[in-house]
Amino acid sequence: MLPFAHPARHPSLGPLPPRCAPSRARARARLPNRARTRTRARARPPSAGAAETETASTSGGGGSVLSFLCPLLKLLGGGDPSQERNDVVEVTTSSISSLARLPWGSKVATTSGENTGSATSAPTLQLYEFEACPFCRRVREAMTELDLSAEVYPCPKGSRRHREMVKKIGGKEQFPLLVDASTGVTMYESGDIVNYLFRQYGQGRSPSSGLLESTIFTGWVPTLLRAGRGMTLWNKAGVVPSEKLELFSYENNSYARIVREALCELELPYVLQNVGEGSSKMDALLRISGSKQVPYLIDLNTGFQSGDYKKILSYLFQQYSIGS
Repeated sequence: MLPFAHPARHPSLGPLPPRCAPSRARARARLPNRARTRTRARARPPSAGAAETETASTSGGGGSVLSFLCPLLKLLGGGDPSQERNDVVEVTTSSISSLARLPWGSKVATTSGENTGSATSAPTLQLYEFEACPFCRRVREAMTELDLSAEVYPCPKGSRRHREMVKKIGGKEQFPLLVDASTGVTMYESGDIVNYLFRQYGQGRSPSSGLLESTIFTGWVPTLLRAGRGMTLWNKAGVVPSEKLELFSYENNSYARIVREALCELELPYVLQNVGEGSSKMDALLRISGSKQVPYLIDLNTGFQSGDYKKILSYLFQQYSIGS
């Protein structure tokens, strides 16, 4: 098991503007040129010829693979996700999931020096997805390889807010959905999204070998091994924070996966800071947390910061549940 940092509170990078958190005496550490626009790109419907390979990740239809698996996996998943879990089982299944997806989603496709441009330009990407979806996983892996940050809007089955947003933006409830407000592009279909991201932000590079093709073979492994964690909305989720949470993570990290599942089950939007091996944002994480270990969660709404995934889980389910 990787060690976890337990640092004293450090200044946060802070979420996207506009701010409504109370002012602080200390200045916050920031990534270069972190400013992002809240302006949403105008929705564009997907092309008529788009392949229907991702119906398994949509919410409707009795023929949907995930719709069939959802009740079964939920039964096998240990029930209430807010209750104490078997740490050995959690870490083991997540670690095997990471092995199944190696080498994708673990390191950036360029060195930090070569990829400085993507870190400093901070493209305004908004990703509507849910953690258990293999096609959404494919996009998150690509974002790790490209060292891209994004606003993530979790859309678990039973979502009360974000699935409606997806239908308003793109016209149908299908996942993943990417909105790039810096270019005005809106698109479904994970393969199209991955290719777009590499064309736009890959500095001439193509997706790593096997990234797209591997999903059909091993993309389902984390979904099955994790028994559908990050698939459905927790029945006590409901508290909406005024500011987005911020998560330092990379897609194929075993412990970060468990935290992202909880964020999805609570339908909590967050700013994803990808810090895979070679990330240009690693020094910023070190300044903030005192360690390069992930996950590291920052909540400006309460001042909570932690790099211990078990403490993060306990905090999230206590803080962001109905009646808390």
